[in-house]
Amino acid sequence: MTDIEIGLWTTGGMLVMVVLGMRVAFAAGLAGFVGLVWLRWNGFDYDPARFWKAFEISAKIAGQVPHSKVSAQALSLIPTFILIGYLAYYARLTTALFEAAKRWIAWVPGGLAVSTVFATAGFAAVSGASVATAAVFARIAIPEMLKVGYNKQFAAGVVAAGGTLASLIPPSAILVIYAIIVEQDVGKLLLAGFIPGAFSALVYAALIIGIALIFKNVGPPVGGFTWKERLVSLPPALPIVAVVVIIIFFVYNPFGDAWGTPTEGGAVGAFIVFLMALYQGMRLKQLKDALLETAKLTVMIFSIIWGVLIYVRFLGFADLPGAFSDWITTLEMSPMLILICILLAYAVLGMFMDAIGMLLLTLPVVYPAVMALNGGETVSAAESTFGMSGPMCAIWFGILVVKMAEFCLITPPIGLNCFVVAGVREDLSVQDVFRGVTPFFIADGITIALLVAFPWIVLWLPSLA
Repeated sequence: MTDIEIGLWTTGGMLVMVVLGMRVAFAAGLAGFVGLVWLRWNGFDYDPARFWKAFEISAKIAGQVPHSKVSAQALSLIPTFILIGYLAYYARLTTALFEAAKRWIAWVPGGLAVSTVFATAGFAAVSGASVATAAVFARIAIPEMLKVGYNKQFAAGVVAAGGTLASLIPPSAILVIYAIIVEQDVGKLLLAGFIPGAFSALVYAALIIGIALIFKNVGPPVGGFTWKERLVSLPPALPIVAVVVIIIFFVYNPFGDAWGTPTEGGAVGAFIVFLMALYQGMRLKQLKDALLETAKLTVMIFSIIWGVLIYVRFLGFADLPGAFSDWITTLEMSPMLILICILLAYAVLGMFMDAIGMLLLTLPVVYPAVMALNGGETVSAAESTFGMSGPMCAIWFGILVVKMAEFCLITPPIGLNCFVVAGVREDLSVQDVFRGVTPFFIADGITIALLVAFPWIVLWLPSLA
């Protein structure tokens, strides 16, 4: 049996385990380890006397890979970004953001829903966790919308969809994971997420206004705020702007040298939000809760990374990514059509897997294929297929797949944000939330199509760096 065949059988076994309900971290780690043993024993011609030698070699590889990769400095961004989000909640920045957005925007049709989207986008700029964003605004925004007569399914859908913006708008944990897996610059990827994230929020807002205009009873406008009330609401929301600016200057200073690394920017941002939370009266119990929730989410993400990295190392030995790239480049289809098919495959896969696990499992195979379609890692823009250099193609594709990961956070039956919103609100069922997010599938489809058709939306900011 060839190494490629072993790779295919092992990958098939892993997918079966995931479908049957095994956690991605354990399914990937087990499949990767079994695959490594199988490859080594195959190299020994299945000699029974040498099975334990193959097992010993594979165990050493499996034991070394997670530590060597997870100890990378870039991954320390993840807990700091998650911590910023939880501390921002206790600093009441979320309430201040929503109140400011409500006073300035609520007068338009569907205004409270639009305010919720913009407030989640603002919160996403200091939080790297979509789940945390959805949970926070389920408590803050849904009661406000229901109070003025919003359809409860629509209100829940707005919060679940708005929460997905945290996956794209920096600081984003998923963007950091993508950068590490494909070995690209974290700072440029974080920069690349700003404009597409803001663009996604605008598309959501346009969709909400359109729905509110057509269905009058879905999202009535709310008025009555004076200009004084609007101006007074701005100062409490300004700290979020300050944190975002500080993180941007650490990642990329447009006026000179960067102030530090993205990791240092995340740490400074967390410290500033911590001081704000203390000023707002955060108690020891709340600090403990924030740290525990950060630790839980970080451990979950790191566990997935550990398991998947063992599987990735097995894929490298089996040369499955290279074989897949060769096969993709020989297809008699246009490269753009192949890319669209890959994105559609992500949409289907995301119905059955969580976003982080999906990207970690697929990128080691799919990313080299996409780069090969464009002409390779080092191709120039003039010689490329998609009209961009290899590094820029890596950034563009990263934003596309992260946007697909956002889409997967609200698609049934696994849409995690929908389960979170339903869990926070006892008056809502998961079915209510899934019905409410249905219109946002159209908005996400439009956004992804425009990002594919006009790559400069993604690449303009990182090109300046």
